[in-house]
Amino acid sequence: MKLSGNTILITGGSSGIGLGFAERFIKAGNKVIVCGRRESVLQKAKEQFPSLITYVSDVSKESDRLALFEWVTINYPDVNVLVNNAGIQQRFNLLKANAKDNWGYFNKEIAINTEAPIHFSMLFAPFFADKETAAIINVTSGLAFTPMVIAPIYSATKAAIHSFTVSLRHQLSETLIEVIEVAPPAVNTDLGGEGLHTQGEPLDDFANGVFQGLEEGKQEIGYGSSVERLRMTRDEIDQYVETMYNAMKKTIE
Repeated sequence: MKLSGNTILITGGSSGIGLGFAERFIKAGNKVIVCGRRESVLQKAKEQFPSLITYVSDVSKESDRLALFEWVTINYPDVNVLVNNAGIQQRFNLLKANAKDNWGYFNKEIAINTEAPIHFSMLFAPFFADKETAAIINVTSGLAFTPMVIAPIYSATKAAIHSFTVSLRHQLSETLIEVIEVAPPAVNTDLGGEGLHTQGEPLDDFANGVFQGLEEGKQEIGYGSSVERLRMTRDEIDQYVETMYNAMKKTIE
């Protein structure tokens, strides 16, 4: 992937992994647009990186996704890189979830993590098709390959986007659009709630590792423990998942 001279849209780019990517793309000489749900968080990001272009959008809503696509392509027609990064993580006990009354809460995770990246990819792919260089980067997770049982919807949504990314890459193989998957391990961000990932990889180290993978032209980029999980056998996956669940199941009892 060409790492400079791009116009890049990063969903969920106002904090965490998305902002870490934005920082590196800006430093590499790119124009970077980020969207997020909260104006106050976007403003803090812009104060940190004044050249950042921000846009308030709730990507769980189809109308907001369509509005963002129209706004970006009209105001920044040179946009040629989409980073589908927005995501939320909910940890819960399936026996206590009360899906009858709370389905909207759980469905939002599906909408943000699965509907949004699929919809954006389908919107931007035809727009990118005539570009001399373009890329769609989908951020999945090591949990796409070894599900974290206490975050069942999150793990399932990331597995779905891994599968979609493989299909997208093949369908776009005769175009100039690169399709790249980034599969993070646990990274020290506030995903899922403050303090849940303090034992994860340092954000700066992870972001640097991803950019090294981009420089090397990799189509699938893992980091830390997720590198191994990308290529585990089924037996290894089953053992890994069981061990991880036994270590964490008390947190949702």
